[in-house]
Amino acid sequence: MSAQPGEEWFGDDYERNGLFGNTSTRFGELREEFKPRGDALGDLDQQFHPFQDDAKRPPVAMETASTAIDLLYWRNVKQSGAVFSSVLLLLFSLTQFSVVSVGAYLALAALSATISFRIYKSVLQAVQKTDEGHPFKGYLEMEIALSQDQISKYADKILLYTNTCMKELRRLFLVQDLVDSLKFAVLMWLLTYVGALFNGLTLLILAVVSMFTLPVVYEKHQAQIDQYVGLIRTHVNSVVGKIQAKIPGAKRKEE
Repeated sequence: MSAQPGEEWFGDDYERNGLFGNTSTRFGELREEFKPRGDALGDLDQQFHPFQDDAKRPPVAMETASTAIDLLYWRNVKQSGAVFSSVLLLLFSLTQFSVVSVGAYLALAALSATISFRIYKSVLQAVQKTDEGHPFKGYLEMEIALSQDQISKYADKILLYTNTCMKELRRLFLVQDLVDSLKFAVLMWLLTYVGALFNGLTLLILAVVSMFTLPVVYEKHQAQIDQYVGLIRTHVNSVVGKIQAKIPGAKRKEE
């Protein structure tokens, strides 16, 4: 197989996570990829987070990853339910109203809550003759600005992903590997049918529902799902192998 673009950055992770290469990633491995870990870090992670173990990794990043895993796996039912229902409500609102209207209504709702609470606390302090100060003083004094290092780090990541994506698209459209280009063409053909049945917001709603349901289902039925996925992968690889054998020039070059 020809060398994948961006291989100098991703190393083995690129082959494991590639969309059009020889992919053997299972759902369980994908779940493990999002868990914070100290060993076997990918080259990309070491490039931007050169830490040897979890104890030395940024606590904010670790807490963010842990919170996301807890939400998707419903470790805290109330918290996951609140996030899930809020996101779905927002998406369903966007299907009925424009983005401008939804944004304006959300801003008005937030302002109504904060202004009412501010007036309530002011009246309460006047009646009780206390001097507690502004009720949101702690939040107003909280530092929320991004540092120059953070901006530079995220800009480097965006640049890396953009360059890698451009190289991959060039490789696919200019048919560097016939098999990968054919796979990409089939994917685009299937997406034409998906686009005819669903719009972008519907697909986004389905994606959110899947994110909050599939991890839990897989966790409970991992053995059965892995068995069926293995059978499907074997069948697909068999069909692809037969197609490669019949199409001139479709056989991959051996490394």
